[in-house]
Amino acid sequence: MRQVSPHRIAMWSGPRNISTAMMRAWENRSDCSVWDEPLYGYYLSKTDLPHPGVEEIIAAQGIDWRSIVERCAGNPSDQKQVFYQKHMTLHLLPEIDRQWLSSLTNCFLIREPEPVIASYAAVREAVTLEDIGFVQQAELFDYVTRINGEIPLVIDSKDFLLNPEPMLRSICIRLGLEFEASMMSWPTGPRESDGIWGKYWYESVWNSSGFSAYREKPLTLGSRQQSIADQARPYYEKLHRNRLTA
Repeated sequence: MRQVSPHRIAMWSGPRNISTAMMRAWENRSDCSVWDEPLYGYYLSKTDLPHPGVEEIIAAQGIDWRSIVERCAGNPSDQKQVFYQKHMTLHLLPEIDRQWLSSLTNCFLIREPEPVIASYAAVREAVTLEDIGFVQQAELFDYVTRINGEIPLVIDSKDFLLNPEPMLRSICIRLGLEFEASMMSWPTGPRESDGIWGKYWYESVWNSSGFSAYREKPLTLGSRQQSIADQARPYYEKLHRNRLTA
């Protein structure tokens, strides 16, 4: 797998996945600094979506995407050897230049659309296909594959939660890093690294001290929500075919 030095890892997910728990695992490494959704404020400033805390998020993060991606392609302020960035694919709006992505090792975290939509609707009732990032994730997957000439790392959250330690070990091997046992657990509660939006979205992670065991949950989607899930399914399946297996 193509590596960059220092290890700048961009984990591209959609909302309502295990992306924040995954960030916790990486932050618990001895050599890793993390950054939570760097482009969220810019995204909100351009889309006018009524997300919880929109004004404070924009004020906290700023709206200059050029300076943000310059930092993403640089080194963390603490000079640690691994710079893990949690990104949402929907935040990478079309006008944002993609060249900086070649400075990172781009990975993809996926989840089936039905549980994504059910979880998202519990916080924000109105859901669209654009809100959940499946189309954007598939497009970005194609772009990264093209510029690198190889399939990037894809992690399915169900596979991961069924076997978290073997999966984390495999991920570290793919990324050319040593596995650290500290990645498997973390202190409960918020972290300074959490985005200011954590109080709206991160309750389950704040109450956790490790990865939760996978459980099938009964889902009931309305007809409109199921239609969105059906539209998202082919994009999910495209990446799922290329997923990592432990």
